[in-house]
Amino acid sequence: MLLFQATVGPFEANCYIVGDNDTREAIVIDPGGDSARILDIIEQHKLSISAILNTHGHIDHIAANLAIRRHTEASIGIHPDDAPLLRDPLLNGSAMFEIPFKSHQPDFFLTEETRHVVGRLTIRVLHTPGHTRGSICLLMNDIIFTGDTLFKESVGRCDLPGGDAQELQHSLRTKILPLSDTYVVYPGHGDTTNLKHERRRNPFLCEL
Repeated sequence: MLLFQATVGPFEANCYIVGDNDTREAIVIDPGGDSARILDIIEQHKLSISAILNTHGHIDHIAANLAIRRHTEASIGIHPDDAPLLRDPLLNGSAMFEIPFKSHQPDFFLTEETRHVVGRLTIRVLHTPGHTRGSICLLMNDIIFTGDTLFKESVGRCDLPGGDAQELQHSLRTKILPLSDTYVVYPGHGDTTNLKHERRRNPFLCEL
């Protein structure tokens, strides 16, 4: 498996490029800005991007969607509950922070019934509402991309439109805590961690 990370945009969101080492097919997770940097990684490693997956619809995770799509012809996927954020600057935060943004439609939806195949890799979706109604985490082998659901020793904020602290607690309790300690966590912001560490040190998980 190939895995590259770039911290992008004014909010320093983590964008991930994940691919099959043999086929060179790859996906981009949360291209939140700095499209030139992301495209440089893609070109440097001779990757063929088949899809752009958004863990949720806030501007710091979707800002470069269209730029990456224009250069790679990749399709865009998001949970249906967050699809309206792709079209509404008030909901996705681009209007609030005066960030230029062109609205667009998703090409497909990511739900818990989704199995997204990238070469020989299979990605499974967990619907984890709380940060937004359509927040998701993406599972691949012993890796989980958590977007703004779970950070190292913290969680995403719940005070933006569509956020709900009780829903987030429920998502953590029913979707994240049942997973094995061996999962490596690649969050939407901040450092990589693992579930064993988070069970012990994350106050939002310890209290559940």
